[in-house]
Amino acid sequence: MNAFNSFNITSSALSAQRLRMDVISSNMANADTTRAELVNGEWQPYRRKMVVLESENSFSGLLNRAMNNKSADGGVAVTNVVDDQTPFNLVYDPSHPDANEQGYVEMPNVDPLREMVDLISATRSYEANVTVLNATKAMMMKALEIGK
Repeated sequence: MNAFNSFNITSSALSAQRLRMDVISSNMANADTTRAELVNGEWQPYRRKMVVLESENSFSGLLNRAMNNKSADGGVAVTNVVDDQTPFNLVYDPSHPDANEQGYVEMPNVDPLREMVDLISATRSYEANVTVLNATKAMMMKALEIGK
């Protein structure tokens, strides 16, 4: 295993968690946006986005590397940012410009509580990966000191 593989793995995780935090911030910023997308001449509310993460180690990739005597790097890959397909929230507000005939407004399917929980999870994952990066760096520095 290369000495810098752990840096590559950790940096991929840091990038993935940062993207998660960016998407969560976008969701929170658009929690009240009722006109996000024009579909068939009708405005649709903002739809919550989610990041899909995947391990960079697939079985076939690991098998090919093992057969060629290469080490498996691994890491995290962002495969997609998808829309949450849960239905929009209906809020009764007949004075709203986007209210329907019954006085209901379709609001985004963003739940601020869920977003905050996801944000805390992404932040903790990011912090854990920073700790791994610092520990790896410290071990490499100690290894260099042994050679003196």
